[in-house]
Amino acid sequence: MHVTKPKLSWLEDPTVFAVNRLAAHSDHEFYSAKTGKNSLKQSLNGTWRVHLEPDIASQKLDFIRPDFDFGRFDYIQVPGHLQTQGFDGHKYVNTQYPWDGHEELRPPKLPKKNKIASYIKTFELDHALKDKPVHISFQGVATAFYVWLNGHFIGYSEDSFTPSDFDLTPYLVEGQNHLAVEVFKYSSASWIEDQDFWRLNGIFRDVFLYALPKAHLADIHVTANLASDYETGIFELKATVTGQTTDNFLHARLLDPDKHVVFETKVPLNQMIDLSQELSQVAPWSAELPNLYTLELTLEDKDGAVFEFVPEKVGFRRFEIKDGLMLLNGKRIIFKGVNRHEFDPKLGRAITKEDMLWDIKFMKRHNINAVRTSHYPNQTLWYRLCDEYGIYLIDEANLESHGSWQKLGACEPSWNIPGNLPEWEPTCIDRANSMFERDKNHPSVLIWSLGNESYAGTDIAAMGDYLRHKDPTRVVHYEGVTWNREFDYITDIESRMYAKPHEIEEYLQNEPKKPYISCEYMHAMGNSVGGLELYTKLEKYPHYQGGFIWDYIDQALYQKLGDTTRLAYGGDFNDRPSDYEFCGDGLVFADRTISPKAQEVKHLYADIKIEPDETGVTLTNDGLFTNSADSYFTARVLQDGKVVFEKDYQLIVLPQESKHFDLELPLPKTGEVIYEVQQHLAKDTAWAKAGFEINFGQTVIRYALPEFKAQGTPKVAMGDVNIGISGKNFEVLLSKDKGGLVSLKYSGQEFITRTPQLLFWRSMTDNDRGCGHGFERAMWLGAGKFAKVVDLQVTSKEHAVEVSYTYELPLPKQATVQVTYLVDGTGKVNVSAKYPGYPDLPSLPTFGLEFKLPAKYNSMTYYGRGPAENYLDRKLGARLGTFTTTAKDSVASYLVPQETGNHCDVRSLVLTDDKELGLKISATKHAFSASLLPYSTMMLEEALHQDELPPMRFAWLRLMAEQMGVGGDDSWGAPVHEAYWLKADKPLELNFTLEPLN
Repeated sequence: MHVTKPKLSWLEDPTVFAVNRLAAHSDHEFYSAKTGKNSLKQSLNGTWRVHLEPDIASQKLDFIRPDFDFGRFDYIQVPGHLQTQGFDGHKYVNTQYPWDGHEELRPPKLPKKNKIASYIKTFELDHALKDKPVHISFQGVATAFYVWLNGHFIGYSEDSFTPSDFDLTPYLVEGQNHLAVEVFKYSSASWIEDQDFWRLNGIFRDVFLYALPKAHLADIHVTANLASDYETGIFELKATVTGQTTDNFLHARLLDPDKHVVFETKVPLNQMIDLSQELSQVAPWSAELPNLYTLELTLEDKDGAVFEFVPEKVGFRRFEIKDGLMLLNGKRIIFKGVNRHEFDPKLGRAITKEDMLWDIKFMKRHNINAVRTSHYPNQTLWYRLCDEYGIYLIDEANLESHGSWQKLGACEPSWNIPGNLPEWEPTCIDRANSMFERDKNHPSVLIWSLGNESYAGTDIAAMGDYLRHKDPTRVVHYEGVTWNREFDYITDIESRMYAKPHEIEEYLQNEPKKPYISCEYMHAMGNSVGGLELYTKLEKYPHYQGGFIWDYIDQALYQKLGDTTRLAYGGDFNDRPSDYEFCGDGLVFADRTISPKAQEVKHLYADIKIEPDETGVTLTNDGLFTNSADSYFTARVLQDGKVVFEKDYQLIVLPQESKHFDLELPLPKTGEVIYEVQQHLAKDTAWAKAGFEINFGQTVIRYALPEFKAQGTPKVAMGDVNIGISGKNFEVLLSKDKGGLVSLKYSGQEFITRTPQLLFWRSMTDNDRGCGHGFERAMWLGAGKFAKVVDLQVTSKEHAVEVSYTYELPLPKQATVQVTYLVDGTGKVNVSAKYPGYPDLPSLPTFGLEFKLPAKYNSMTYYGRGPAENYLDRKLGARLGTFTTTAKDSVASYLVPQETGNHCDVRSLVLTDDKELGLKISATKHAFSASLLPYSTMMLEEALHQDELPPMRFAWLRLMAEQMGVGGDDSWGAPVHEAYWLKADKPLELNFTLEPLN
């Protein structure tokens, strides 16, 4: 029954979520001819008019009239959010509802401040659409909306992330048509759209009209399965036809990836079409080999005249759970995945095709093979790209009610929705149905997810039952049952969030009944993703089938501040309540620059593992379907960080095979020697050019560091306050009262601006703050800054003078550190800093020295791990080699400034100015960690945004015996794994030599 009068009461009624909305259907494109030009479709994207009212009490419906004068309305771009175009304030919250603390509400009640956006679009119908039934499609509108055309009520809909189609036919007029849309910020749907994201609303996805030909394929359901031999394709087509079927026909052709016709038939049109065919030796679809067939469906009249043409991509594959394992085309699959919000710093969730292409190419280049569409169905184009490029998808329904059952981290489901409440079940099933019907034909979709963090109950169970009934070719996922095991049956997969490696291992070692995935793990907030290898190592257990890193991209929005623009997070727009920087969890920053964290992911997610040794290389291919024929391998020999040999090889390793290849690599007679083997693309792909590096492996064949050997005889001037040591073209001053090096001059150039400071602290990372690191280790913050000299020893040695300082640390127990400067007659200064180890103290963030140098020495060439920053628990993706960076380029753009720029296992480094003059620093005894930054540790500690950091006035060099890992199990309590601590009872030593570059 067509409803002609809208009601405001629908907004607070969870049983009303669609009025006059057409049935959900597949997302296939259709054309009036085989040319592929869509004359049956008319876009309404572009400039609309809009006016915002503060609340329902201010509602004015005069704008729906065709004669309404909308001259006072503002202009707005559709698709687009109201907030990103200046019509409403931004708000970011995670689990709490946006009205928390302002009003006391329980579902389905709504806040009084429920803003209303009144949209107007006028249009004339394109000629090709005239005299045909015409529907309108809103691909995404948040959160609830009413539609009128020429003053007539058309319909109402909720569910922000799936299409809403309506029939406009009876109300279209010749000439100008007046489309009016009223969008409400909040509705009962807001209680189940409580995702961890910016609360953005408006018409944010495409809007278009489409006309129906005399007969129309309203819905197609393509099933392209594999038989149990995984070679025979089972093709099925079920189609729903509307309109005139008499004397019309369906001509169906299926073309293989090489465009050869493998199936063809012509049948009379009926309201329901059912075709099937077995095909031998099909080319299966997978992320490794995304083979796509093309289905061509043509509607013709009895004379052969075409009036509708539908091309649809088809991928043959079989996904199943067998003996407790998820299998794709008969092989145990491992998801090397990420969670992905649709996000752009300027457009919010109204992302573009360019954004999506950038994302999918980034993923392929970083060996990511899977995406969870957290936490809603994405734009249709994303699924087509995943089909084409090869990405596995967990397609997630738009359902999250996190704030209704978890408060302040505790499980408290007393008023959880949807739970077991019968009034919420229909809207839950509708959301599952809208997702299924739109996305059912995409081979990339392997798993249906029932939503996110909504506890558990009969309503979500009903969603699972519905999807299993509709689609036996996929499996059902839902993590929320971990909070209520009564509903374990809802999910086909044991899925957990942020479980620690040992917790996962416990499940895997105790007769697991279901396959395991981490639907969220490795919380990538700020400087994170430490310890990723502890998770990838779990792949040795058959039931462990991978995980999805949280998450792909920072959710930060551009904010104009005077003449500058910054990336802003929650609270920066005076939005309260807020969860502040918790929106910054991405492997890529919001502006799609790549974060250093991605380096580790790329390495550990690679299918082919590379292990060089003295005789050659072992290649282990974890891929399921492809050998290494599309790659070539480059073997390199590095001597003291410089490439002295390089040769390309064709090495073939089969899927699921490990094989050793003998390579005759030279072994230089002196210095440190590293064997490295790289994997490169042999030919161009859609996502990278030939020569692109996929992965690498390295082995240190011979480890060597230079010894400090004093030469010459320095002059010594024992002053009352300073000890001067000098020689040809150098002078060193060591202060008795300042406790260290106060001047280091080579050829008259001063390198020291202040005495190097003992360093025990690092600027806290987001993970540090979240796990209480500051409270537990606060004593180390002042340990270096306020250390005092308690002893000074000056010793003359052959060819050198040794000045040794003993510092007492301001700690609860007596503790000392010794720093020694050994200066020879050539001007070389060997520095040793020794921490002897003390029990009953918290572990150290780091141990070393921080140098404040003139700003001109802002370029650093180092032999160590790079090119991106790396840490004790995030350095496997960083190779040993010689790299050049600058102080500025070493700062990663984390939303909140924090520890950054570190490089592990540094053998030597050179600091230079723009004239290539500078300082060389070489490790002796042990390699060290180092960073060169425009900011001190404390500057980074105190700033809350990147733009709060001052202009560069000095170059800050940190040399450290070691630095603790960064962690990443989660960002609200998980400490760095103990294996990556610097335990206080263990001795640490930093030893290096300073000398002039030239």
